[in-house]
Parts: sequence; C-alpha cells; structure tokens
Amino acid sequence: MSFFIQSLFIVIPIFIILIVLEIIVAKKMKIKINNPVDIISSLSSGITNIAKDGLKFGVLIISYSWLVKHITILKIEPIWLAIIIAFIVQDFSGYWLHRMNHRINIFWNRHIIHHSSEEFNLSCALRQEISTIVRFGAIFMLPAALLGISPTIFAVLGPIHLFMQFWYHTRLINKMGLLETIFVTPSHHRVHHAINTKYMDKNYGQILIIWDKFFGTFQPELKEEKPVYGIIRPANTWNPIIINYKHFWQLLKDAYYTKRWKDKLRIWFMPTGWRPKDVEDLFPIKSTRDSKSQIKYQTNNSRKLILWSFFQLFISGSLMLLMFSIASKISNITLFCLAFFLILNVFSYTSMLDGRKKISIITDLIKLAFILYIILTQNFNSDIFLEPYIIIFATYAVISTLATIYFTKSEPQLNIS
Repeated sequence: MSFFIQSLFIVIPIFIILIVLEIIVAKKMKIKINNPVDIISSLSSGITNIAKDGLKFGVLIISYSWLVKHITILKIEPIWLAIIIAFIVQDFSGYWLHRMNHRINIFWNRHIIHHSSEEFNLSCALRQEISTIVRFGAIFMLPAALLGISPTIFAVLGPIHLFMQFWYHTRLINKMGLLETIFVTPSHHRVHHAINTKYMDKNYGQILIIWDKFFGTFQPELKEEKPVYGIIRPANTWNPIIINYKHFWQLLKDAYYTKRWKDKLRIWFMPTGWRPKDVEDLFPIKSTRDSKSQIKYQTNNSRKLILWSFFQLFISGSLMLLMFSIASKISNITLFCLAFFLILNVFSYTSMLDGRKKISIITDLIKLAFILYIILTQNFNSDIFLEPYIIIFATYAVISTLATIYFTKSEPQLNIS
C-alpha cells in the first residue's frame, strides 16, 4: 500500500473533525459559511478524486524517476538538505501548474471543480479533479532531478504537501500578521477563490506566497472588497462528475460548431474562457459578469433526502477505505469495478439532489451491473477472503437502489434557482 493510501486512514478522520469544528464555530460566531448540500457535493468530489488517484489512472508523459536516472549531475547527500530542496521545488512546481490550470482553456477543465463551490469553507478544499488523464508535472521538477533528489522523498512529500493545503480554506481566520509575508494564509486563498474582478487570477501559491510576489500575481484581501466565491460560468449542479467535465464539453462543442479550422485548433490553448466569435454569438453562455449580482445555485431538497445523501456520503467514504485496504489482495479488474461503483454511486445521489430522478435510477442500475459482474466473474471458492467484502458492496448497492426508487416517487419536483 502506497504512502498516499496509508495516510488517508489518518488524514480523512482529521479533516472530518476539522470540518465539523468549523461548522460549530461558525454557528457560534453567527457566520453562515455552509450549505448542507454543498458540503455533500464537496466531500463526494473528494471521494471520486481519491478513488481515481489511488488507482493511478492516467498517462504519464515523463516521470520524475526517469529524469533522476538520466539527467542527475550532482547528488545531494545530506538528507535534511535534500528534503528542503525537494519542498521548495515541489512548491515552485505547484505554483506553475496551478497558474497554467487557470490561464489555459484545456487545463482549466482539470481545476474547475475546485473552484465550483459558491461557498468557501474547509469542505470545499476537498473538491478535487478526476478529469486529469495526462500528467507532465515532473518537467517543472528539473532542478531537483539535476541534484539527484530521490523520488522516494517526493513520494512522501507529495501527499504531505497536498494535505497542508487543506487548512486555509476557511473564512473564520483573519489575516495572520508576519505569516502573510511568506506563507499562503486563509486571507490569501480567499482572494484566489473569489470571482471579483480585482481578485481574479491571483495568489496561485500553494504553501509559499513568495512565488506570487516574485512573479507578479499577488493580491492582498481588501476590507472594502468582500470576496464572492464560485466560477464565472456557474456549474448549477451538485454533481461533481458533471462539473469535472463541464468545461471540456463546452470546448468540444465550440470546436465542433465554429467554422474556422484555426479556431477549432486554437480554442484548446487560448486563455481560459476564450471562445470563437461565431459560436459566442450563436450560443451565448450565461455568466456572472458582476460578482455583486451572483445568484447562488439552490435546490429545495427535503430534509429526508439530505440526511439520506449524508448517509450515502458516509457509506461511500467507508467503502472507499475498505476498497483500498483489500486492494493488494484482489485483481486489478475487480479493483477498477469497485472504484467505478463508488464513482457511479456519487453520480447517482448527487443527481437526485439536482432533481434528475431518471438519471439517478439509470446510474443505480449500472452500478448494480458492476457488482453483478464481479460476482459472476469471481471464483469465491478459491478466494474466500473476498466474499464477505463483495457481499457488503452488493447489499449496499441493492439498498441504495431501492432508496433511489423511493425518493423518485416521494421527492417533490424541485424548483431550481
């Protein structure tokens, strides 16, 4: 089991405790920072991201291990110095990848999910992508490769660096004095998530804010300019899988409908949001041009459905950890089926929250098919170990499908705004 997967069993409970504490403190401070359905959407996005990342699904253009093997010119020996250099390189690489995700059309699709929440709280930190297939981040780590920094250091440092970005997704901590000069703080990151014109495309730093100050992308939070959160083209859905591919689908349609071949090609690599003039005129997209006029996405779900969705979220997270705990003892095909089962489950109950009842039922039926495939292809006589775990997945699949049918009939037609 990789360090990343092992660490999940520690950090996930910590994250949940901190999210609950934030909710409690916010209520005592009489600050509204949470929407229950938005929390479900955010945490569900985290489940899909972890399930996908844990499977290492994707294409790696160039690996850091390959770079170390072929271009090292000087090997740094003291481990403490190697760790410091690795941290600086990791953060420098993160800054530029983050900046690319915001500035280039096709790369925005990898990051849109993280900014899609119209709230700003600890739960939205877990809105992470599943749409990245091609990875090339090692290119930005050339300095470390030249110095022979061991890939093992980055294997451990990478998850730690990622988890360290959780805490500053909050409105409950104001400016932090001297720390603001070097490190990314909640104030800095509130600016980054804001759609106010003054705040757009600022503060890309992940741990160190010095990169933004050096490369001219720094913007402090202003008292007179309250951040408004979300994306310029609102997602208008609680379904994290749809959000993950929403921008890509728009690019694909624009590339198809535009008449000029030049535009069909360059649309992918133009600045984020750019569209050919002809399709922009023919197919205008509703957007929030003025942050002050933002109307947040709302659905009038029943309390019963919201509670059931929270239960679904809890079970999905538990099954995800169970899946990884048995991953080394099952086949890759079984592992992929279980992972897609979890992703389909998220798709189903978040679709129900959107009022898309038929889609939710269809998704549940597909989900059942994945479990049935595992049962029919698995020889339980030779693998007694797996049988009880598959029974758990199968039982939940049946119960959740029956619940979906129930809510399809009992849940009122939604008035979506």
